[in-house]
Amino acid sequence: MTLFSKLPDVGTTIFTVMSKLATDCNAINLAQGFPGFDCYPYLHDLVNYYVSEGYNQYAPMSGVPIFKQRIAEKTSRVYGVDFKAESEVTVVSGATEALFAAVTAVVNKGDEVILLEPCYDSYAPAVVLNGGVPVYVSLRLPDFSVDWDKVKSAITDKTRLIMVNTPHNPCGYVWTQKDLDTLAELIQDREIYIVSDEVYEHITFDGREHLPMFSHPVLKERTFACGSFGKTFHITGWKIGYCLAPEKLTAEFRKIHQFLTFSTATPLQYALADFMMEPSRYLHLNAFYNRKRDLFCRGLMKTDFEFTPAQGSFFQLVSYGHLSQESDYDLAVRMTKQLGVASIPVSVFYHDKTDHKMLRFCFAKEDEVLEKALELLQGSIF
Repeated sequence: MTLFSKLPDVGTTIFTVMSKLATDCNAINLAQGFPGFDCYPYLHDLVNYYVSEGYNQYAPMSGVPIFKQRIAEKTSRVYGVDFKAESEVTVVSGATEALFAAVTAVVNKGDEVILLEPCYDSYAPAVVLNGGVPVYVSLRLPDFSVDWDKVKSAITDKTRLIMVNTPHNPCGYVWTQKDLDTLAELIQDREIYIVSDEVYEHITFDGREHLPMFSHPVLKERTFACGSFGKTFHITGWKIGYCLAPEKLTAEFRKIHQFLTFSTATPLQYALADFMMEPSRYLHLNAFYNRKRDLFCRGLMKTDFEFTPAQGSFFQLVSYGHLSQESDYDLAVRMTKQLGVASIPVSVFYHDKTDHKMLRFCFAKEDEVLEKALELLQGSIF
């Protein structure tokens, strides 16, 4: 028997590879993007309560009603945009599922999908598995802002979807109002949808505000906004995400969602619904991570790396092209083995492995872990 792979060029993700290498080398793992600290103890108590009270069977397909209501309330409170909890909010098993379901809902064979790269590694496979054609547009160096002239040139009569990400992983760029206005102008007279990855929505720095795609009236009518409580509440292992979209788009989204996971863990939804009654638990997240970014950047100043502090997310890029022409993948592996600090080579976020001699570090770790990693990074590697 011959099995023809639908993803012949896809192997084990770099996050798995580098995390395993970090474990094998007993290195500090600043590669994979997960917090190095636990969630709030009160969340433990809430989950234990709902498990013990018997909330352990299937949740409704689109999510527990009170949880969807809390998500709608949060969206209205933070962004001043209203969504109908019952027909425009869907709870999913992680933002990756939301992204896949949204792509599947609108992309058909031969449709072109614009991907702004570097980009998260699940985007292109979702497009390919649905018969779509990825069209890659590189972000502008050095700040990784969007080159709108290139985007305009990439749009054709076959363009069905544009996938966007703000705050950006891995680069940390935060979209501006001008970005939203320009995107709206480009697509307002075309049949083009938006899938927006906004999982780092509450992690922006230096006074910047996250501007969701649905905050723009033109974009709202054609956007699937994908969010994650894993990043917001330090619970990546819970795999709790959501999708906000107009009613007609949500109806198509749910047709896909019901055959992917059907529903998401019931007691976790009830626990989060209670937890979200206090807005400060997500409104102050940017200050928490701003301090960690600053701590990490102060330490990086004592290394040979060059960098610009991230505008958002919990990742920091560093550049080493002024020091060496070694490939970023080789350097990341060597640093893990020799210095004891694991990172992600940025070239893996490009379809053609474009190597700008940059590495990505995750600073969502305890302060003492960051300080130890910085001490090691100040050692000689070049």
